[in-house]
Amino acid sequence: MTDMLEELKRKVYEANMLLPKYNLVTFTWGNVSAIDREQGIFAIKPSGVEYDKLTPEDMVLVDLDGNKVEGEFTPSSDTPTHVELYKAFAQVGGIVHTHSSYATSWAQAGRGIPCYGTTHADYIYGEVPCVRCLSKEEIDEAYEKNTGVLIAEYFRSMKKAPTAVPAVLCKNHGPFAWGKDATEAVHNAVVLEEVAKMAYRTESINAVVTPAPQELQDKHYYRKHGENAYYGQQ
Repeated sequence: MTDMLEELKRKVYEANMLLPKYNLVTFTWGNVSAIDREQGIFAIKPSGVEYDKLTPEDMVLVDLDGNKVEGEFTPSSDTPTHVELYKAFAQVGGIVHTHSSYATSWAQAGRGIPCYGTTHADYIYGEVPCVRCLSKEEIDEAYEKNTGVLIAEYFRSMKKAPTAVPAVLCKNHGPFAWGKDATEAVHNAVVLEEVAKMAYRTESINAVVTPAPQELQDKHYYRKHGENAYYGQQ
């Protein structure tokens, strides 16, 4: 195995360990992966292994056909979803799936998360979408693969850029988030959970609240993203 893949496994291990740190997972309810695009191989958490027992060597290497390339353990059961997202989203280098409670609550309700304020707008352009539940046929045929296919088809049909909307909710299931690498994907998963919590509380306080004005959403998103971004140190 190349040094690059060993480094990839280390980074994916470290990113997975951030999930319990930020209270995004209970027990083993989550996974992080990251891909080496040149080699077409990604590393992902093994299925059902407790976080406090994981080591970098436990990360499983998988190719974009879903075949295990290297590893003692079976890869995450969500591996086929990661495969489909990596194939569909060329700019994505890391993917996170959790069952974080607030984001999952919106998913179970079958609702996208509206952009009610600037915290949301700083990271996600517009609503976090909630895709439909899979049909019985899709579930029976290839549940995890079809979850990824559904997400990819939704973004393609709605002409949404996965870099601008780095998260999605799957109805009756839970959230996926992604980024340029594993660390950024976890960062976006943390942001997603926080804006899900804020949106829930916002609607609890004001049941007839409306999304933030578009010009305010645009200002906050584009001051951090794009050619004319000026947030942070230049």
